[in-house]
Amino acid sequence: MRIALLVTPFSDETLQIAAQIGAEEIVSIYPGLDPADLREIRRRVESWGLRLGVVERYVPTLDFIHGTEGAARQIEDFKTLIRNLGEEGVPVLCYSWMPDDDWQRTALDVKERGGALVTEFDGRDPETFRSVTGFDYAAATPTPAAKLWDNLEYFLNEVIPVAEDAGVRLAMHPDDPPLPSLRGQDRIFFNAEAFDRLVTLVDSPANGICFCQGSFASCADDYDIPGLIRRFAPHLVFAHFRDVVGKVPHFREAFQDTGKTDMAACMKAYVESGLDIPIRPDHVPTLVGESNEFPGYHLLGRLWAVGYMRGLREAVRMG
Repeated sequence: MRIALLVTPFSDETLQIAAQIGAEEIVSIYPGLDPADLREIRRRVESWGLRLGVVERYVPTLDFIHGTEGAARQIEDFKTLIRNLGEEGVPVLCYSWMPDDDWQRTALDVKERGGALVTEFDGRDPETFRSVTGFDYAAATPTPAAKLWDNLEYFLNEVIPVAEDAGVRLAMHPDDPPLPSLRGQDRIFFNAEAFDRLVTLVDSPANGICFCQGSFASCADDYDIPGLIRRFAPHLVFAHFRDVVGKVPHFREAFQDTGKTDMAACMKAYVESGLDIPIRPDHVPTLVGESNEFPGYHLLGRLWAVGYMRGLREAVRMG
């Protein structure tokens, strides 16, 4: 397992910190379609002895997820992004099929250990749910689950051959929160069975999974997370190392050592499965002195998490 870090903000200072604490790869948000922009990101990452290993977040997807006007153009843009990544030697593109664009929460400032701030989802009363992460449900036209699956199959048949040619692997992220429906909109990646179906739609090493531990841990099914890692190991391309307290319809984020999951057993499952993939701390608590302007994505909690992950990895390797 190669420890990766999404640094915010992306700057020479944060890249240097990533190098100092022992991160091995950097994850970049969507760089746009100009190959020169991606090339400059890679150059800056490599100048600190790191590798640009993954692109994720903010990749435009909603038109082809819903099959709305602009879907064909957006698929072509996705193919262009894949080709650009292949040209620059970036091996993983993480995306999701979330029909509301990104993860959803009802609170962003719930107290955790020592007063650290974490995000929470409380969907026990669906009528009062309001997104605090920006999606306007009132303006959206729902797409039924069957159509979401049809659109996905079409999408994969279009883009997987391009990914194979480019040497890029796609990594599907679970829905967050993992619910079959939210505010009248169906969702399809809310359980493990959906990922069994994903990898059979197009049988290819390029059609892979981003194993987001926090998303699977907050599923209604109470999964054995280390067991699920072993089950999906042949298809894992990327992993998010995070944890939660509770499960849908009510859960909150946690430090990696205060949640519900045996994180040491998870690291052991990755290593013993022989996986050589990037793994990064995902949503982390906002610590004292940080603004909480970008909940889950501030730097201090990530620094703590990288040390924790390196320690677990070393312990597993030593037996």
